[in-house]
Amino acid sequence: MNTTYNLKRLRVNLTDRTWKVEPIDLDEAKKYIGGRGLATKWLYDAGCATVDPLSPENLLIFANGPLTGTNSPTAGRYMVITKQPINNKIGSANSGGTWGARLKYAGYDAIIFEGKADAPVRLFIDDDHVEILDASDLWGKKSTECNDILRDIHGEKSNSLYIGPAGEQLSMLSCVMNDTDRAAGRGGVGAVMGSKNLKAITVKASRNIVDAYDKEAMKAAFKRSLDLFKENGVTSTGLPTYGTAVLVNIINGIGALPTKNWQEAHFPEAEQISGEELAEKYLVRRGHCHRCTIGCGRVIEREGREVGGPEYEPLWAYGSNCGVSDLPSINEANFQCNEYGLDAIGTPTTIAAAMELWQRGYIKPEENKDLPPLKWGNGEAIVEWTKAMGEGKNELAKLMAQGSAILCDHYDAPQYSMSSKRMDMPAYDARAIQGIGLNYATSNRGGCHVRGYTISPEVLGLPVQSDRTETSGKAELVKLFQDLTAAIDSLGVCLFSSFALGAAEYATLFNAATGSSLSPEEFLEAGERIYNLERLFNKDAGMEQAEDSMPDRVLKEPIPSGPSAGMVSKLDEMLPEYYAVRGWVDGFPTKETLERLLIASEVTN
Repeated sequence: MNTTYNLKRLRVNLTDRTWKVEPIDLDEAKKYIGGRGLATKWLYDAGCATVDPLSPENLLIFANGPLTGTNSPTAGRYMVITKQPINNKIGSANSGGTWGARLKYAGYDAIIFEGKADAPVRLFIDDDHVEILDASDLWGKKSTECNDILRDIHGEKSNSLYIGPAGEQLSMLSCVMNDTDRAAGRGGVGAVMGSKNLKAITVKASRNIVDAYDKEAMKAAFKRSLDLFKENGVTSTGLPTYGTAVLVNIINGIGALPTKNWQEAHFPEAEQISGEELAEKYLVRRGHCHRCTIGCGRVIEREGREVGGPEYEPLWAYGSNCGVSDLPSINEANFQCNEYGLDAIGTPTTIAAAMELWQRGYIKPEENKDLPPLKWGNGEAIVEWTKAMGEGKNELAKLMAQGSAILCDHYDAPQYSMSSKRMDMPAYDARAIQGIGLNYATSNRGGCHVRGYTISPEVLGLPVQSDRTETSGKAELVKLFQDLTAAIDSLGVCLFSSFALGAAEYATLFNAATGSSLSPEEFLEAGERIYNLERLFNKDAGMEQAEDSMPDRVLKEPIPSGPSAGMVSKLDEMLPEYYAVRGWVDGFPTKETLERLLIASEVTN
């Protein structure tokens, strides 16, 4: 029977330097879809909720989905699932490029790493051939050099993922990088990889496609998806023309662009860091992930070489959030983030927090020795402090490399960390957009926009307009988007496809690929199952209900000026309704909810 599942996973014991191929149960795969969902199930079953994230006992899982590597639009995504060190919660990072598809073509739906190597190692996969190799010569190398070396060794038809110096130094802002400038970011997943002395994974494969269960149905679903992409203004025009950076002027225009560490929400110089400015002056070409027709990536030139340019989040985080309007400085800081393997949200938001600590006298000039002062608007500072954080150049840089929550705690000023569950919130002010704030607060991995991207209806009006200033109906909206996102991540396609596609289209693609027969409602229920299992993981990890919150600045301090002046987040109005809609009590699923979702047996305590 053809199916886009390989129904095989590779388990690698780094302590013993051994590996084995294990079967994957088809019914379990379909129940959790794949990718994010299936890997979370394995992590939960292994009891990793109660282990130290940086210990050998923690598992590190790389998983693709049933659509990864197919001809479905945007089908090049993979997930990194682990217990993340930034907050001891479920770690769930997503990346594009080509690596995830290459792993599928090699014959594996996932790789599970356990234990810890006694020296730096890397993994090489070429279909059935697997090797654990010495990586001492790569340790300390940055992303571009690491990628180039591995490509020279294994050929142009190989793809690699790796950590940079930040992951080697166990920075809680470290990412897993692949294909030079694609990142599985947030939460410190790179530190987990570094804690295992695992530098890189390179994959080659003899295949370049996977066969669907029903090829004709898959072909029809693919055509329908492409037609919807062409009809949608975001996927056909906005993202291809300006990338995600198209949002800079849009979000600033409604007064929701966090500025100077969220002290303000409108940046007068936004045009200077916008997608339009980037496209006009610096764009060389669009960047495409595997089988993507959108091409939202920005490719720019640096010192005669094409490199990945900044997306919306780093344009905001290095830009308005640090008071910087110099686009060349932002381009360079973003490049250095990728080179060191740092989170391009958490790194600049931590710099912004440090700038406010400097502004208010907590950080002293002597701590700033040999580096540019941490002053608002200092373009040189965002570049040099990014490099310093990646290198661990001095004590303050080492502290900043652990994120804004740890930085601000050190100065006994936690109120200046703009984080939820100790993960920095992204580029949409939750005071001006009510639903996204509820999503930040209830995100299982911490402050994150891509767990439930309600910006789509609240700002862009897709699929329908929802008033960003109102709280009514936001509980249902956030739950819907969180469940849908969990299912999309598990499929192995890009979240941006949801601008054009809905549950019905995803269910059709999934059914054609795997031989399943899910209705759109059942597809969403699978996402709900995954979201609830993540919440169970967090409960076992020691999470408390009070962590479903945001900083007082967002809850109590009104936006001082601009189009959204006077607004605060009304989380207290939305959260009880959200719990009720979810079937949760005090922040966690009830027995009845778990039974309805067929995961009651997953509860371990």
